[in-house]
Amino acid sequence: MKIKAFGVEMWMNEYENHCRYNLAETCVESLTVEQLLEMSGKKDAILQELLPMKLTYGAIEGSDRLRDNIIQLYGKQKRENIVVTHGAIGANALVHETLVNPGDRVISILPTYQQHYSIPESYGADVQIVKLKEENGFLPDLDEVRALVTDNTRLIVINSPNNPTGALIEEPMLRELVEIARSCDAYLLNDEVYRGTNAEGDGFTTSVADLYEKGIGTSSMSKTFSLAGLRLGWVAGPEELIHDICIHRDYNTISVGMLDEHFAAIALECRDQILNRNRQICHENREVLDAWIAQEPKISYVKPKSGTTALLKYDIDMSSRELCVKLLESKGVMFTPGSVLDMEGYLRIGYANNPQVLREGLEKFSEFLAELN
Repeated sequence: MKIKAFGVEMWMNEYENHCRYNLAETCVESLTVEQLLEMSGKKDAILQELLPMKLTYGAIEGSDRLRDNIIQLYGKQKRENIVVTHGAIGANALVHETLVNPGDRVISILPTYQQHYSIPESYGADVQIVKLKEENGFLPDLDEVRALVTDNTRLIVINSPNNPTGALIEEPMLRELVEIARSCDAYLLNDEVYRGTNAEGDGFTTSVADLYEKGIGTSSMSKTFSLAGLRLGWVAGPEELIHDICIHRDYNTISVGMLDEHFAAIALECRDQILNRNRQICHENREVLDAWIAQEPKISYVKPKSGTTALLKYDIDMSSRELCVKLLESKGVMFTPGSVLDMEGYLRIGYANNPQVLREGLEKFSEFLAELN
């Protein structure tokens, strides 16, 4: 099996450890273990729980405690609808591996996380792309989606809140997508890894797993919960699909680490504190970014409604990779070039990191832009 190189991950691997201002980071500012335990209000008790823990494989599909905490993020899911995975990246890969066969039609969007078109393409699927456009607020054109549906459409894939644009498919449009999927008896996968970061309300849009009998939501502790170091995610979906996913999962996972599961359960039990902190960071940093965009004539964007990233359009005669490398070398500021997202002419910024890093990084970028004149 041949698969296209994963552009974003190769870029991050090459440059992430060599920058001063990491504006390519996509997680909300990461928590320390101490911060997490303080938020839990049970710091001493948790330490006593850890010391006698025997480091075995643990629960294969995820501990009951963890899965019972995960279902609190949904409206209709039960423990049996959840399987724990090695991050959302593992969840997405398992869904594609389980569902997609050669010749199946898979409808995906662009831009999105590359897994959602490169993996099914590597399996010999008939992958059709719906290009997200600025004039539509980077939301999918539903008529384009309908036009691509055939009798052998196996899977429709979306990513909302969207990486890299920050676009948000709200419930009315999500319900329309459900009806499109239902019309051809296809599964509808939403990569919901940024769910909980909406600019308005409580931060959460209804999960597709709660709206459709063949709806699948994938998520993790990385972005919204600031705990990427746990490498813990999950699939929420129909019970029969979870069973099939577990058959594939047995070949590459066995179980997620017991310590990862334990800390994830702790985090979900104090999720209100984490979410309040993280929504505040996202809100304040979005406003910082918006103010900066307003005074930079060579940069424009569609203001994100959710997530932790935005896609910046630039008016400079330079490839996105060349621009990013020169910026990194001269100012220590790291963005993600649009070329690795199959979106040349754009840059992706991760704006939900440390507020001081964001402000200083944007100032350095302004210096860089001024020096180009």
